[in-house]
Amino acid sequence: MSSKGIALVTGAAQGIGRGVALRLADDGFDVAVNDIPGNVENLDTLVEEIQKKGRAGSKHVADVSQEDQVEAMVEAVVQQHGGLDMVANAGVSGRGGTAGIPLTEVTVEDWDLIMNINARGPFLCYKYAGIQMIKQGRGGRIIGACSLAGKQGLATLGPYTASKFAVRGITQAAALEFGAHGITVNAYAPGAIDTPMAAGASSNKALAGSIQRIGFPADIASLVSFLASKESGFITGQSISINGGVFFD
Repeated sequence: MSSKGIALVTGAAQGIGRGVALRLADDGFDVAVNDIPGNVENLDTLVEEIQKKGRAGSKHVADVSQEDQVEAMVEAVVQQHGGLDMVANAGVSGRGGTAGIPLTEVTVEDWDLIMNINARGPFLCYKYAGIQMIKQGRGGRIIGACSLAGKQGLATLGPYTASKFAVRGITQAAALEFGAHGITVNAYAPGAIDTPMAAGASSNKALAGSIQRIGFPADIASLVSFLASKESGFITGQSISINGGVFFD
């Protein structure tokens, strides 16, 4: 069975990343999946699920905030699969995986942790995916993870908000730089999604929006499926809100 291409999905061991990886496999992509060492078992299970769908799958353990690891990961995916498109999904919400820290209590360590993974990580993924995709010479897709918090600041989520505004900015800049090579760069900006990272938010009715429900990873995966498709070729530089109507932009 021929492949639509190879998608590298970071932060794929659970939540939105896992949903995206499985949806892209359903769409006909071979899928390389990434996460940190603590999530290797989940990655192994995910690769098995991808392969059961008749697609090639591979795991790549790396910290997206570390430049040498991102560069090596991209090289490994290309060596194994012959090329790539990028879904830079990996991210954290706060200290110990929790959010809700008032700005007056945010430490430099809190700030650096979130910015390193959520802002430096997408920058590095865009950079090294861009280098490779320009070499490939066939255009392609780079897709990042923004957030509702990248459109509107949220109290007690200062570092997270800053990191997701950064994703919007780098997405726009990369879209301008890579467009001449036929590469589109977009991001998805979810509201509250029922994932382990958003365990507290999933019961917050204020985040349910006008549709009056919390989102699911499959909702985000459907948007990524479209952004990864040929049909999205005239869309670039966008951070697309998918928040159930919490606000309109």
